[in-house]
Amino acid sequence: MKLTGIILLGGALCLGATAIAQDTTTSTPTTTSQPTAKQDMKDAGHETKQAAKDAGHATKKTTKKVVNKSAQKTDQGAQKVEDKTAPQQ
Repeated sequence: MKLTGIILLGGALCLGATAIAQDTTTSTPTTTSQPTAKQDMKDAGHETKQAAKDAGHATKKTTKKVVNKSAQKTDQGAQKVEDKTAPQQ
């Protein structure tokens, strides 16, 4: 349950950072000096798609980090239990 909360929080933070870092300028050349509404919609769609990709990559990285940290802590806990239950010689 705690791991799920951490993953969701990490995802939310990554989405927020992606939204802030998103470039708002149009880099697509148009045939006219003024961009049309149709081209604006296309540009918005492309930017949204790229932001979703970036968020997905960041979420993947965060998830891997959380899973690896959890596995490490599980190993530490198992070692403690093993040390406590080992027969005394």
